Amino acid sequence: MKQQARIVDVAALAGVSAGTASKALNNTGQLSPATRERVRRAAEQLGFTPDSRGRALSSGRTYTVALLTTDSSGRFNIPITRGVEDVLSAGELATILCDTRDDPLREQHYLRSLVARRVDGIVVTGRRTEPRPPIDVPLPVVYALAASTDPSDASVIVDDTGGATSVVTHLLGIGRERIAHVTGPANHRSAAERARAVAAAAGAAFVGEPLFGEWSERWGRQAADLLLRAQPDLDAITCGSDQLARGVCDRLREVGKAVPVDIAVTGYDNWPVMVEASRPPLTSVDLQLEELGRRAAGLLLDAIAGDPRHGVLELPARLVARESTLGMS
Repeated sequence: MKQQARIVDVAALAGVSAGTASKALNNTGQLSPATRERVRRAAEQLGFTPDSRGRALSSGRTYTVALLTTDSSGRFNIPITRGVEDVLSAGELATILCDTRDDPLREQHYLRSLVARRVDGIVVTGRRTEPRPPIDVPLPVVYALAASTDPSDASVIVDDTGGATSVVTHLLGIGRERIAHVTGPANHRSAAERARAVAAAAGAAFVGEPLFGEWSERWGRQAADLLLRAQPDLDAITCGSDQLARGVCDRLREVGKAVPVDIAVTGYDNWPVMVEASRPPLTSVDLQLEELGRRAAGLLLDAIAGDPRHGVLELPARLVARESTLGMS
């Protein structure tokens, strides 16, 4: 069997010391780009694989990062995790997923364990967008989707106001003139912010008041009935989530209203299982959660490298137009 290449073999081929080769491969030390490239090429030529345990011991790092989440369903943390791992895996960092299930005691247990494991940093996320209290750990931390209440922390969130405004701009652009809004609980930041943005962007085209309820298809069906009784001449219904929009579409079809010929319907979140199964497929706002995860991971890597950022980074959402507003092509 061919003997596995060692760091001393890489160093000999590159014409440097073993210590210099180690620094080059670990991206540490004050080395010239030419030296780092020469060592990297030598490692590739020999098929050298770094010993992660040795690298961790020499650098004082564990090359692991934790994703701490309250989203047990995975609806939001799965795409965020994909984005985080896109960035971290490129740097050969492993990700540990910790689901707190919205339990403060469970969260504290995880934090003690993560500090004891000496993880390099933590990304904190969840299923709500309300700002949350910061966690108290001696580690770099970045907050994703929900900002920290401490303005000195690094947070990455979605521009919900911009996303909801883009929906109304789209509806007005296709000639809709009487727009209503159905959403979730009034005490949820995302519901309230999206409702405010829709009403403000629609202006005189907004009819009635936003209907607040629950995040469910059942409430979408009920809300459709309420709107049709109160505003029989409406021609568009914007919804604070895709689940609501699917319920609205189902009920409109049951009472003989064609979507979008009679009434255009829009969702929010661009959740594939909902938007693609809806009849017709839903125009929706994509939160671009994978990109949010990538940006959060990038900020965490900066902090781990000694260059922490501060404040809130707000990323744009993206409107995805489908048959529920455009009709069949």
